[in-house]
Amino acid sequence: MKKAVCLLSGGLDSSTCLAWARRGGYACYALSFDYGQRHKIELEAAAKVAACLRAERHIVAKIALDQFGGSALTSDIAVPKARSLEEMGHGIPITYVPARNTIFLSFALAWAEVLESSDVFIGVNALDYSGYPDCRPEFIEAFERMANLATKAGVEGRTQLRIHTPLIRLTKAQIVALARDLNVPFALTFSCYDPAPDGRACGQCDACLLRRKGFEEAGIEDR
Repeated sequence: MKKAVCLLSGGLDSSTCLAWARRGGYACYALSFDYGQRHKIELEAAAKVAACLRAERHIVAKIALDQFGGSALTSDIAVPKARSLEEMGHGIPITYVPARNTIFLSFALAWAEVLESSDVFIGVNALDYSGYPDCRPEFIEAFERMANLATKAGVEGRTQLRIHTPLIRLTKAQIVALARDLNVPFALTFSCYDPAPDGRACGQCDACLLRRKGFEEAGIEDR
């Protein structure tokens, strides 16, 4: 089996992406991040999903992005609630974490080189998403070009890294339907940006609302 590094937050999209890679015959090495996020409960979800989907290994890398702040996910800034889809579609929200996917993909690139893997999977989406610039196809394409210039394995011609984004052009409803077909354990995934102390999802942040929209449009119960 070919080895692949799969970025795994514990949310619906990254879990679906991991399941996609597993169905594609890859031996998956799941990579999550404790980056100072306020919703650390997602790491518990990531561990459960990685085990359920039989990842070869699951690593949680620690990065103190909360030292920089600048985001409602890493600083004492209120997470926006009850925004309309129209509001979500304009501008870059305060939940954007500066350079997050660039940093995450750099870690994935390093682990892939150690594993002698040519494949990295990330569950970014450019349709039903919250306006993050590092979820766009042009960003992924640029990073992939850079990655093949930046590693010993790439320069020596031993690997040609490919960043797989199977969800990038899907609606949230299409992702939900795909997740069902891939037997993603919905009940183990976690999407909320601002959970209660007991771990319950708030139901009103952008991530919760987009998740609800996807399940409703797909006609599937969110367990």
